Amino acid sequence: MSNKENTIGQNLKQIINHRLEKIKKIRESGIEPYPHNFKKSDKISELLEVKEPFNDVYQTAGRVVAMRKMGKASFCHIQDEGYKIQIYLNTKMLEDGMYDIIVRNMDIGDIVGLKGSLFYTKTGELTLQCAKITMLSKSIRPLPNIKEKEGESYFSFEDKDLRYRNRHLDFIVNSNIVNDFKSRSILINKIRKFLDEKEYLEVETPVLQPIYGGANARPFTTFHNTLDEKLYLRISLELYLKKLIIGGINKVFEISKNFRNEGMDKNHNPEFTMLEFYCAYADVYDMLSLTEKMIKDVFYSIKKSYTINFNQIEISLENKFDVLDFFESIYKFSKTDVSKMNHSDLYKFLNDSNVKIDNNANYSNLIDKVFSHYVEPNLVNPTFIINFPKEISPLAKTHRENNSLVERFELFIGGMEIANSFTELNDPVDQLKRLEAQLDLRAKGDKEAQIIDYSFVEAMEIGMPPTGGVGVGIDRLVMLLTGNTSIKDVILFPAMRS
Repeated sequence: MSNKENTIGQNLKQIINHRLEKIKKIRESGIEPYPHNFKKSDKISELLEVKEPFNDVYQTAGRVVAMRKMGKASFCHIQDEGYKIQIYLNTKMLEDGMYDIIVRNMDIGDIVGLKGSLFYTKTGELTLQCAKITMLSKSIRPLPNIKEKEGESYFSFEDKDLRYRNRHLDFIVNSNIVNDFKSRSILINKIRKFLDEKEYLEVETPVLQPIYGGANARPFTTFHNTLDEKLYLRISLELYLKKLIIGGINKVFEISKNFRNEGMDKNHNPEFTMLEFYCAYADVYDMLSLTEKMIKDVFYSIKKSYTINFNQIEISLENKFDVLDFFESIYKFSKTDVSKMNHSDLYKFLNDSNVKIDNNANYSNLIDKVFSHYVEPNLVNPTFIINFPKEISPLAKTHRENNSLVERFELFIGGMEIANSFTELNDPVDQLKRLEAQLDLRAKGDKEAQIIDYSFVEAMEIGMPPTGGVGVGIDRLVMLLTGNTSIKDVILFPAMRS
């Protein structure tokens, strides 16, 4: 430990010990600094809207975030739900002895209840003049160094790594961040409302699964003691929702967590939120229209505008979304036709392009790498990519006009994949054959290739109607809505290295 770290540790211990002494003093005065409840009849946001004349008495509560003690009087700021108000405390106005017992032992970070009337100071700041103060929670550990000047905070809690690890402090110090998570909640509710009005049934399917499937990804594993069985955290909602389609629920959706044991970057977190919805007697083209309408309607209902600002670029959702063929999009941005290239050709093309690739990469890995390198970053405006090669889409139905392709789209906005959709494969013989091909890829070293869920194949053998399905990344939608370019900024508690 360095001398600086040692000094910081000693100072923190001194601060904590000093605050523990204050708690002791408050208790010795017959007051409990952690009472069971408090009737907060007025929100700070409501007080800020009160107009003169100030005739009423108000009762509110909040956390002390700034304090100026001046002998027998003090000015403080309290904060609650992202709103701040100044409070004025004076020995003559408070109940007998309360200034000495509470105010003199009060620190930044304490949560207090207050009762009083409103007035404007000589500088024109709305202030609550307190007749009663109640300590609701004495803060023992200090907040990050917060100071204010002319209403602006500085030395704020800006280190992103610390903020992600200490979201409670992030919300206290950078209270505006809460708005991003309010927007997230509103967006999810709007999506639910949209699908509910389309008569989709919301369901819940298992997180712990004996067989994982529905996507190309590595799973997290766990163990169930009573069952004496290895289980997996789901990587997708797909297979269980398709079983419900087979069972006769013609429109179904779920919003829930998926878990993929993969790398982390600005667009990926190992635990993420997905929306998946399926409609019987529909195909990928029906789902394309529905997905576009859903995103437009939901964003407009929240923003009252079709324009979003993301990564310093203004993106419009108003016009019809672009549609591009998979291989044509690669040609457009790489100036190379890769549609007839085999494994060796793709490997050489990527190698010549200085794109890092694994030595044991198969055709699916290579063509996906070509697309992600050349095409994805350029898909800033809303764009549907359609007509994917069959090799990378084991759950999608063969294209009705080209046997080497499948009926699939991926929607990109802001250079990110937002949604993925198929005309779902409903031929059980073809499905088993495709999954067996995935097993061959696993045997050759592709750890993300899918495994066979025989219970799903057996369910499909009962008979599955023509179906369209869509998966939508909720976290990435929130990124677009709020303008955040890192997924960690829209997840309350993102995965972090210990």
